[in-house]
Amino acid sequence: MRLLLIRHGQTPSNLKRLLDTAEPGPGLTTLGQRQAAALPGALADESIDALYASTLLRTQLTATPLARARGLDIMIRPGIREISAGELEMRGDEAAITTYLTTALAWAAGDLDRRMPGGETGRTALSRFDEVVAEAAAGGARTAAMVSHGAAIRMWTAARAGSLDPGEAADQHLDNTGMVVVTGSPTDGWRLERWNSAPAGPRDPAPHHEGPAGEPLGDA
Repeated sequence: MRLLLIRHGQTPSNLKRLLDTAEPGPGLTTLGQRQAAALPGALADESIDALYASTLLRTQLTATPLARARGLDIMIRPGIREISAGELEMRGDEAAITTYLTTALAWAAGDLDRRMPGGETGRTALSRFDEVVAEAAAGGARTAAMVSHGAAIRMWTAARAGSLDPGEAADQHLDNTGMVVVTGSPTDGWRLERWNSAPAGPRDPAPHHEGPAGEPLGDA
């Protein structure tokens, strides 16, 4: 099975560099809409059997052009929503971003009982993402696309794809509508096939202050 893990298009909170992880969350900027519209063309060579999005509005809006182009229903699942920022919600300072990202990467390294301040543990975050992946596999999809979020995708990939260690994940950037491709199964494990950090559509030309490991300060 192939999993296409796609980060949502740009949001206003990306531009404001905020940890915006609560439901329903913001919609897309004009650039984010253009990025979403570019997904069907960017994925023209992929035979997609199932399409998932999280419960946050931005992923559903990103998935919509692809769903229409392929005649697919968008299956909305809370399991692939962003890692909750907890007490860090709507903060954009470097201290908050550092805490958020280092916590998520600690989970990927195996410290699953560590808790995001005021939020979930790594065990909970990984388990809920795993459940959606297992559902897609059980449904017989050969290729499933999941429109999710930057921190959630990086954390899950580092924890589950044996060829990518947490240190490498810390150095990997994932722009809006960037995509990670993994192959395998829930029983046999997963292997990183491709990490496309660049967006499917246009990139924001404006410079951004960046946090740890080059991660833009904004909702993941």
